[in-house]
Amino acid sequence: MRVSLTLALAMALVGTSAAAQGVDQRLETLKKDAATKVDARAKLAQEMVDSVFSFGELGFQEFETSRYLTDILQKHGFSVERGISGIPTAWAARWGAGKPVISLGSDIDGIPQASQKPGVAYYDPIIPGAPGHGEGHNTGVPLNIVAAIAVKEIMEREKLPGTLLLWPGAAEELVAAKAWFVRDGLFKDVDITLFTHVGNNLAVSWGESSGNGLVSIEYTFEGETAHSAGAPWRGRSALDAVELMNAGWNYRREHLRLTQRSHYVVTNGGDQPNVVPRNASVWYYFRETDYAHIKEMWDIGNKIAEGAALMTNTKWTSRILGTAWPQHMNKITAETMYQNIRHVGLPTWSDADQTLAKALQKELGNATQPGLATKVDELGMPVKEEDKRGGGSDDIGDVSWTVPTVTLRFPSNIPGLPGHNWSSAIASATPIAHKGVIAGAKVQAMTILDFLLKPELVTQAWDYFKHVQTKEQRYIPFLAKDTPPPTWLNKAILDKYRPEMKKYYYDPSRFGTYLEQLGITYPTIRTAPSQQ
Repeated sequence: MRVSLTLALAMALVGTSAAAQGVDQRLETLKKDAATKVDARAKLAQEMVDSVFSFGELGFQEFETSRYLTDILQKHGFSVERGISGIPTAWAARWGAGKPVISLGSDIDGIPQASQKPGVAYYDPIIPGAPGHGEGHNTGVPLNIVAAIAVKEIMEREKLPGTLLLWPGAAEELVAAKAWFVRDGLFKDVDITLFTHVGNNLAVSWGESSGNGLVSIEYTFEGETAHSAGAPWRGRSALDAVELMNAGWNYRREHLRLTQRSHYVVTNGGDQPNVVPRNASVWYYFRETDYAHIKEMWDIGNKIAEGAALMTNTKWTSRILGTAWPQHMNKITAETMYQNIRHVGLPTWSDADQTLAKALQKELGNATQPGLATKVDELGMPVKEEDKRGGGSDDIGDVSWTVPTVTLRFPSNIPGLPGHNWSSAIASATPIAHKGVIAGAKVQAMTILDFLLKPELVTQAWDYFKHVQTKEQRYIPFLAKDTPPPTWLNKAILDKYRPEMKKYYYDPSRFGTYLEQLGITYPTIRTAPSQQ
């Protein structure tokens, strides 16, 4: 009897091992197929990347971008819901049925005053003063679309259950959409989120990051007008309150933690000098490494605003314009994606690609000019508490505390750039961006297949999320249930520049690439000393 049980157990183990081996072999075959399908859509990827680049729209004004991308998704069988969370340029595109539900997201907005001719390694705007893709947000959703179409065809052929959900990071530069998506339930049935963001290498990490979360708050003061010269004593200046608040914050800044980052712009300084300003506003970003310290900075800001109002006999109000939780990426999902990164590897860069990169690095005065990355990054590990030094923010953090999430960085930009700058637009509609998107789409498609064919990975990802990530820290939203998205932001800028920008929209029916349409020789580099 004992021998029979032992034999039965051994046979069961052999059967389990054989079944697992069969899944692995099938998965390997399907991944090769996915890579082939991605390569077959290189032209579609290039057209999407170049088209979105040419639109150059800022947050909440991505109307051309969203219309164009959702039309492509609908043509490929996705159902599209537009205007989600009360944001006209936000949407959700779905295909498939059943579990797992895998969401694919990436940002779509540009940067103010970042208009720049692609492939030109020095400052040369298409339209001076106009916005542009000075971070490369024109590349991520095209990557996701190519990956999703490839996987969709495989799912149809193989009859694989599962749902693909694509969505845009509208207004990411304002950190003003993803927390609204979370609040309104976009991710309530999602099993895994695979986010993508432009970078200069293929990379993914897990755990806490070195960046900060934030709240974005606008303070408005109300006083009373008077003739600035004839009877200034009868006025109560809201601008005085703004200036006093800024002075107070700048004095307090010295006594905040080193990890904080805080900055402001005056959005309304009054009407004209001879009228004491009745209304004035200032817009703050309060950044810190965790929820408690972000909330503390916000509370301090409120107290300083109250003090400024008392000193000027004015009233103050505030409103939240955006929020981003600090990021925590999922270990299982990151490790799964990293194996695909290692398999795909970096694109093969041409001499022209490297020439552009090195010329731009020189133009910016970088100490070294290494060009483009030629070695894949290591898997990113959690940042230790003592090593956190603060930094930028991304509202993907709110999603990461809602569902197991990772961010795939893909090599569609040049290393060593300052960020949020015209220089970050130079590579974003060139072969560098096109090749980086194809490499990233292969990784994305392969990772989707991992979670479709290995449901145990979904279980493991949620085990990490529930028993490690959220064991001691739960997500506490900064938004109230009735906080509206600030969809009026950037409207005046686009109203001013869009008529001229339309003249430069990419027309793929007439030109092979946007470089061709603009008549740019690739690469164009400086032949005389920089005058910058």
